[in-house]
Amino acid sequence: MTSPSRILFSDLVGERTRAEMFATVLTEGPLSRGRLARHLGLAPSSVTRMLPPLLEHDYVRESTAPQGGRGRPRKMLRLNPDKHVVVGVKIGPAQVSAVITDMAAGVLARAEEPIGDRTPRTALSAAANLTRRLLSEVPEAADRALGVGVGVGGHVDPGTGVCRYSSLLGWNQVDVAGPLKKATGLPVVVNNDVNTLAVAERWFGRGRGIDTFAVVTVGPGIGCGLLLGGALFSGATGLAGEFGHLPLDPAGPLCGCGRRGCVEALAGDRAVLRHVRDAGFVCATIEEAIGLARSPSGSARTVARAAFADAGAALGRGLAGLCNLLNPQMIIIAGEGAASHDLFGPAMSQALREHAFSDAARDCSLHVDPAPHDLWARGAACLVIRDAVDGVLS
Repeated sequence: MTSPSRILFSDLVGERTRAEMFATVLTEGPLSRGRLARHLGLAPSSVTRMLPPLLEHDYVRESTAPQGGRGRPRKMLRLNPDKHVVVGVKIGPAQVSAVITDMAAGVLARAEEPIGDRTPRTALSAAANLTRRLLSEVPEAADRALGVGVGVGGHVDPGTGVCRYSSLLGWNQVDVAGPLKKATGLPVVVNNDVNTLAVAERWFGRGRGIDTFAVVTVGPGIGCGLLLGGALFSGATGLAGEFGHLPLDPAGPLCGCGRRGCVEALAGDRAVLRHVRDAGFVCATIEEAIGLARSPSGSARTVARAAFADAGAALGRGLAGLCNLLNPQMIIIAGEGAASHDLFGPAMSQALREHAFSDAARDCSLHVDPAPHDLWARGAACLVIRDAVDGVLS
């Protein structure tokens, strides 16, 4: 059954100008009515006309803020973060992580569930269980829930909620939204997991106030989320940003996607492990490879550091292609593998400078954000809020 509060919210922000006002207060507030009008290019009278329903139904609040010097105190518009809650879910190959957030994407509770296999049935059952658990842990959350956002690694069609293909999970044409909506009774929004990170970075992280940037995740896979012109760019069917499967070397190692020489095959965790093992050293996990590379001395250290440097150089060549094609203002390196940036970062930056055209590398700042699991799931929650205001949130 659809919650009356969700119907009301939809009605309130269904008018695009009001949706833009709500989105601006959410991402830029607190701010005055005058600044809100200037930010949106509206006449102050338009703000005065459109704002009352958001105030009357307590989605936005107006409070008095002290002003330095003489003059009357200014009234400032702020989001009421407690009006609704949102669940965000990140489906990974070994576990499903979830958070429940307020309307400002502030985390109220978190949970995770290991999964014994990667089958859709197992993963979606875990997602439904976590959603119900979190909704039960936060007072009155079930009556205030806007929906569930889900991030999945791979080619996701956000329009249908279907994961068309994920080499990481071994999924083909998996309906994520349908079963989860049936299990929870809530609207479900699904997108590529790195896109959820890009939204989170745009609202709350390094990308705040930046119109054109990329989030590139490193680790078991190599992913990419794109913000172009202030909006999340997913392509025609959600395939945009498959940076990890950009072909660099047709004679290179086999990638998990079945092709050779992808960025992921040359720069992902498996590339590092393969390099170390081929040199004759026992190394079962990427954590062991990091340990070898950071050891005080020895031939294993030399080999491991060379493995990370080779991976970084391949990643840098891929980033040069990204810069040449899109000319982003910023690239944020995130994901589990970002914690080893000290090992691959120098070679990555050098390759980027060597292969980028003209000033593309100089025009693009690089930042590192290890992005814990909470941020992935928090970004998925942001997708629900974004979807609820008709996509005007970037």
